[in-house]
Amino acid sequence: MRLTVILAALLLAACGEQAGERPIGKKIEIVAPLGLPALPVPEDNPLTAETVALGKKLFFDPRLSGDSTVSCASCHSPEHGFSDGRKTSMGMKQQIGMRNAPTVLNAAYNRRQFWDGRAATLEEQAAGPIANPIEMSLPHGDCVDRLKGDADYKTLFAKAFGEGEMQLVHVQRAIAAYERTVISGNSPFDRYFYGGDKTALSLAAVRGMAIFMDRDKANCTACHLAGPKSALFTDGLFHNLGAGLNAEGELTDLGRYSETKHEADKGAFKTPSLRNVAQSAPYMHDGRLKTLREVVDFYAGGGSSNPHLDAQIKPLSLTGLEREDLVAFLESLTGELARVP
Repeated sequence: MRLTVILAALLLAACGEQAGERPIGKKIEIVAPLGLPALPVPEDNPLTAETVALGKKLFFDPRLSGDSTVSCASCHSPEHGFSDGRKTSMGMKQQIGMRNAPTVLNAAYNRRQFWDGRAATLEEQAAGPIANPIEMSLPHGDCVDRLKGDADYKTLFAKAFGEGEMQLVHVQRAIAAYERTVISGNSPFDRYFYGGDKTALSLAAVRGMAIFMDRDKANCTACHLAGPKSALFTDGLFHNLGAGLNAEGELTDLGRYSETKHEADKGAFKTPSLRNVAQSAPYMHDGRLKTLREVVDFYAGGGSSNPHLDAQIKPLSLTGLEREDLVAFLESLTGELARVP
C-alpha cells in the first residue's frame, strides 16, 4: 500500500504543470463553524462547486473498487461519524485490515494522514485505499479507465477540470475537495468555551472539562491540546500508548516506525482529534476499546507497558465519578457539519 501512495504522489508531482489539472469551476468558501480555525485549502486545488460535487459522487461510489462493492464511504460512513463502527475495517471480498478506520471529519486540518502519517495531504491519501489489495483493490489505471467509460463521469470531470484527458490526479483532487467540506464544530463545548454560553454544558461536562485541562490531574492536554492553542484537540504528533500489544507483550503493529525507521517511533500512532469522538467508536488504532469509558480507564491505568511507551503516559488517580465526568466532556465535543454553499 505504501508503494501505491508513493507512486500516486509522484504522478501528482509529474503532472503538476499539465493543462487541465487545476479546477476550473466556481470557487466556493466553506465558513468554519464556531471553534474551528479557517479551513486550509491548497492553492493548486481550490474548492469549487464542481470538484466538491464530483468528489462526493466518487466518495460514495463502490465502482472505485475492483468488484464494485466497496466505496470510500464503506469505511467512512456519515452514520458512523465518517468511520465504520468496526474494530478494524473490512475491504473487498470481506478482507479484514489491521487498523481501525480513522474519521474523515476535520481531516482537512490534519498535519499528516493515516494512523502512521504516511500521506502528507488529503490528495495523497485519496489514492491509497483505491489500489490497496485489502481495501478497494482497483489498480489506479483501471480506476481511471473505468471512470472514462462512464458518460456521466466524463461530463462531471469536464465541468470540474476542463476537456483534457481524465487522470488519477483529478480523482485525487476531487475526493480531497469533498473531504475538505466534511468539517464539524459548534459543539456544546464550542458554544460554552468560545461562544460564552454557560448553559451549553452540563455540570458533569464542566467538571470533566476541568479535569481534562488539568495537567496535574489527568494530563490529557499533553497530547490532546485544547483551547485557543489547538481547537482540534490533538498535537498532530505520534505517541506509543501501549495499545496493540499481544499476549506476550510484543507490538503487533509498528506504526510510525514503518515509515521513519526511527527506533523511538516503534508502536507510535497519530494522536486523533477528539472532536465528534463519541460518534466514532471503537477506539485506538486497532479498535480494541469499545467505549469512551474504556478509553478513560485505559489512560487512567497508564496505558500498556512496553519499551517505547511515551513518557507522558502515566497512571492517573481518578475516581469513578471523575471518569464519568471526563466521558461527559468528551461527549460535549460532538458538533455540527459545516454548511456547503
